[in-house]
Amino acid sequence: MSNFDRFLHATCIALAAATIPGLCNAADVKADSALIKQGEYLARASDCVACHTAPGGKPFAGGLPISSPVGVIYSTNITPSADFGIGRYTEQQFADAIRRGIRADGANLYAAMPYTSYSLFTDADVHALYTFFTQFVAPVDVEAPRTTLPFPLSIRASMIVWNLLFLDGKPYVADPTQSAAWNRGKYLVTGAAHCSACHTPRGFLMQEKASLDLSGAQVGPWFAPNITPDAVSGIGTLSKEELVQYLRTGAVHGKAQAAGSMGEAVEHSFQYLTADDVDAIATYIRTIPAIHNPADTVSRFAVGQPSSELATLRGRGGVQSANGDPSGAELFQANCASCHAPRGQGSKDAYYPSLFHNSTVGAANANNLISTILNGVDRTVDGKQAFMPSFGDRPDAINQLSDQEIVLLTNYVRQQYGQGGAPVTEEQVAEVRRGGPSSSLVTFARIGSAIPIVVLILLMGLVLARTHRRKSASTLEGL
Repeated sequence: MSNFDRFLHATCIALAAATIPGLCNAADVKADSALIKQGEYLARASDCVACHTAPGGKPFAGGLPISSPVGVIYSTNITPSADFGIGRYTEQQFADAIRRGIRADGANLYAAMPYTSYSLFTDADVHALYTFFTQFVAPVDVEAPRTTLPFPLSIRASMIVWNLLFLDGKPYVADPTQSAAWNRGKYLVTGAAHCSACHTPRGFLMQEKASLDLSGAQVGPWFAPNITPDAVSGIGTLSKEELVQYLRTGAVHGKAQAAGSMGEAVEHSFQYLTADDVDAIATYIRTIPAIHNPADTVSRFAVGQPSSELATLRGRGGVQSANGDPSGAELFQANCASCHAPRGQGSKDAYYPSLFHNSTVGAANANNLISTILNGVDRTVDGKQAFMPSFGDRPDAINQLSDQEIVLLTNYVRQQYGQGGAPVTEEQVAEVRRGGPSSSLVTFARIGSAIPIVVLILLMGLVLARTHRRKSASTLEGL
């Protein structure tokens, strides 16, 4: 019996035992049960648990540190805790939070919470979500760490202007010229699944660039790739069936595997959606405008071939870099070949994927390969775990590699099994290890906020100087 079924069972027993006549109305219980179940499904479709659950923490209690270009943002407690969560939120306050980015106390949320996407939710879906979170989710009386961004971004009121510029705030309206499946797919992709929050590049003010919708963007240490139907830069070479398989399982053997945030989305969200909804998502995604990056010359899904330098490592001397450090080939054989096989072909059962015809290795952007080596892979779908150990500075790392070693290993893997490209640098690895690139927005915001102060000081100086001259003139006249 699932937690949801236990809840319904307990609810029915409690209502049946009530002494107030008419309290246990079977139709009402059934309606409430359906509403909570709808809310639970929408919470899964929105992947709320992935961001609002810290490692080792309780579901929805918040506290997850989220790397952003302007600093670390901590997710909030969204359990019905009266003191630390949303237990005192009215339904209108809840709706304002998820659709307008405004907390119950009137303060603005940062756009790391994808309320720009959730603003598309219908009133019925907001009601179902509110019912689920306030009547089914267990309260957790733990305060999540407070987000402290650098000044002036620490002033949340700055988001008022941001919202005026970039928040549409209108619920989804179906397109009568498209099919029901297409409309359902668009509602999920642009709303609950908030795909654009990761896969659309951001502008200087951290706004999504609508003209480059879903064409790929850096998100913390990971790069969310182009998912438009372009045959070279995007996912145009994947069939609809392969796209559905990827969303369902996180893997299309010989082409792609999900890790990082996408692995979490598959684990916590997509695998639980109905077959019709996943099909609808694939239907819509395949119709959006294709966006091509002129720098891409070959699809990331079809690059590379089996290769090995194992024979050159045997015997006296082996292959080493010029300064005597291990070569990329040595690092590969020592750390990767036992799982991915000496020629990079993966294991026979495909549990360990091939490194050629692999979107992570074949991509022009090397950040996902670097991040995979540093952070590993760990997703569980349908009770089956896909796992790769970390080689970064994590407690669970099987063997911690330095930035220089990761440079050598990454460049070797890309040259042997991918499309090569510009060599990875230690600075690039260090940036990914730190959690991704930072934004110059903080510096410019500080300069911008300082300008009025400087102007005010200058004006005060002019006033004081003028006053001083008047006093000096008065003194001379009195002599």
